[in-house]
Amino acid sequence: MAYDRFLIAPMKSGLITDVKAWQIPEDAFERLNNAYIHKGIVRKRFGSTLLGPTSADSLSDQLLSRLRIKLVTTDINGDLTGTVPGAVFEVGQMFSIDTAIYTVAVVGTPATLLETYATTTATFNTTTGVYTFVGSIPSKDVYFYPAQPVMGITNYEQNNHITPSNVAFAFDTQFIYKYSGGAWDRSGTVVLQGDNKDFVWAANWTGRTLDEVAMFISNFNTTIGTPDASDDPMYVYRNSTWAEFRPVFRVLANVADGFVTTARIIIPFKNRLLLLGTVERNVTTSKNEDFPNRCRFSHNGVPFPADVPNNVASAVSAAWLEGSQTWTIGATTKKSDGAGFLDAPTSEEIIAAEFIKDRLIVYFERSTWELAYTGNQVLPFTWQKINTELGSRSQYSPVPFDKAIFAVGKNAIHGCSGANVSAISDKIGDQVFEIRNSNSGHHRVHGIRDYFTEVVYWSFPSINAHISSQVFPDKILIYNYMNDSWATADDTITAFGYLEGQNGITWESNEYNWLSANFNWDSGSTQSSFRQIVAGNQQGFTFICASGISINEPVMQVTDISYSGDALQALIINHTLNDGDYLRFIDLEGVSLTGDGIYIVSVVDPNTVVLHDTVMTGTYEGGGRAARVSQIDITSKQWNFYIDKGKSFFLAKIDFAVQKTSNGEITVDYYPSSTKLSMIESAQATGSLLGDNNLQTHPFDLYPLEQEQNRLWHPVYFQTEGECVQIRIYLDHEQMIDPAISASDFQLEGLVVFGMQTSERLQ
Repeated sequence: MAYDRFLIAPMKSGLITDVKAWQIPEDAFERLNNAYIHKGIVRKRFGSTLLGPTSADSLSDQLLSRLRIKLVTTDINGDLTGTVPGAVFEVGQMFSIDTAIYTVAVVGTPATLLETYATTTATFNTTTGVYTFVGSIPSKDVYFYPAQPVMGITNYEQNNHITPSNVAFAFDTQFIYKYSGGAWDRSGTVVLQGDNKDFVWAANWTGRTLDEVAMFISNFNTTIGTPDASDDPMYVYRNSTWAEFRPVFRVLANVADGFVTTARIIIPFKNRLLLLGTVERNVTTSKNEDFPNRCRFSHNGVPFPADVPNNVASAVSAAWLEGSQTWTIGATTKKSDGAGFLDAPTSEEIIAAEFIKDRLIVYFERSTWELAYTGNQVLPFTWQKINTELGSRSQYSPVPFDKAIFAVGKNAIHGCSGANVSAISDKIGDQVFEIRNSNSGHHRVHGIRDYFTEVVYWSFPSINAHISSQVFPDKILIYNYMNDSWATADDTITAFGYLEGQNGITWESNEYNWLSANFNWDSGSTQSSFRQIVAGNQQGFTFICASGISINEPVMQVTDISYSGDALQALIINHTLNDGDYLRFIDLEGVSLTGDGIYIVSVVDPNTVVLHDTVMTGTYEGGGRAARVSQIDITSKQWNFYIDKGKSFFLAKIDFAVQKTSNGEITVDYYPSSTKLSMIESAQATGSLLGDNNLQTHPFDLYPLEQEQNRLWHPVYFQTEGECVQIRIYLDHEQMIDPAISASDFQLEGLVVFGMQTSERLQ
């Protein structure tokens, strides 16, 4: 019997949910999770690799990628006692001495630590922060891992010709870290006091002199009214030293009468430093006053005097004095020369800001404005409204382009051209409403642009999280801006950033093999100094996001694991998992599990999951990590190529054009007539299954030429009829728990549908 053939290629449309599945284009998808569109191909989502050099010892690899603090060194007997910095002492934190790992698995005063190295005494007091080690590895550095969420990643742009010239910094809820020598360590002695919603904004500009670079940061953690001891000031980094940054803008009778305690945004513009959304101290009343719609700007030039030493918290200078003021120190008189403020004519608060070329766009809660430069040194800026109904509630969502800024708003994801603001997310309908409102959900949205794959990633906490008290992101929204296509992925990323100047990837310096490394070894993304996307998560891990890697790095610490009866529970702090998710476990020191290391889980609470289909032997000693195993899940359009004739459709076969893998395969299920009735399950129940419906992406043994091909055309056979037919491409349970299959890449270049028209009317 002759069938009609319908080619669907290249794949461009991506995820479309704003209309019914039978109305979308032939190459579109009703669901596209853990896969996305790239240059006409459906590809598996990006994978990840630990930040920092790796070795054959995967147990110690994690130590370089996590935010950590060097304490001191053990003595010649391996002994040490002391107190960790900060004020957070809790289960999930960790120590390392050389390659030995010590995990805080229980609270106690003190609590005995899990240990991967036999030690006489290893304890941590979760009330006081006191640690004690006796009989550990002698004369080795000791590191503390606070295991707090990553609250920002930025670069300090040094003013020199050294390569690399940019140094990476990261922040958690308490500390500042610098990336140096292939690892993180604490920078300075600053202790932040914000919580897991107080992300850190950073900006580089000129320092005390024009040739000095200063990095300004703010976590916008403050109290309106009477100041609180837990408030954080702004800070500035200059010449390897951190200092408080409190610009004095008013003097009264030669006494500092007002200064900025903090600002939501610090940004340089037109040779001035701008503070947007300020909280300002009135020294007369000793109160913090909130100005959520204010732009306070410095004079034209350096933002503080050149003679201010690094350890001075604040100093009066001409840089910030507003109006006509003078300030006398000894025989020196300072006079204001152009600083001031400008409040926007709206009661909404400033949320975010970004540039289009030389124009500064400022997002308020429900509107978008431009802070336009006038060229008038007396009043250098003015507010101009661009859109009255589209703003942003997500400070870290704006992603800049040459001709537009993309940002996540309350009702849509929209693009601002500088002249207009319009939605770009119409294709995915209500997707923006799946961002969870509770627990500061919109404030946790982070966006970044991947220049290599030409997509934008936004991490966000979804309303579909299994645990209602979950706070951290659990989804990624992927936008291909070249062909205007969308997709989603499952992951937990609290903050994105860029990292430059790293060494190139070589066989000796990474853990990947031909199975999981599906990138080209001469690709630009593997070269040194390539601008990598680095991400941080809720446990203080940092890792590189790479489209050429088909597995996710284990970046969840397994704090403890226990087995009682037939129930195996894993303690993974703030795991963000859902029932039915899959985890890959490595380095579970002291225990062994049946199976191949990948297990389906059920959620007990935000910190605990149950592993199914496995038995544990031994006693856990710590050091273990877990990785999400991405379950590709793709649902096609509801196809009927004869709908214009009013006839039903019979699906016989599909030839899939896939990129060759070593061991890959994937299941192709199918549903008739706008149902979700699985034909695979129905055929199994009736004993009429014609095949296993597995699409193999590895070469067939009977076709030797396929061993040399890059693209394979492999068929899957069907037998169903309806007013439409829809297919689902996914990894089933057996494929998910097989490491050789679930780690394989997946790239679908196109397909040819074989079918025919049947009844004279749709039925």
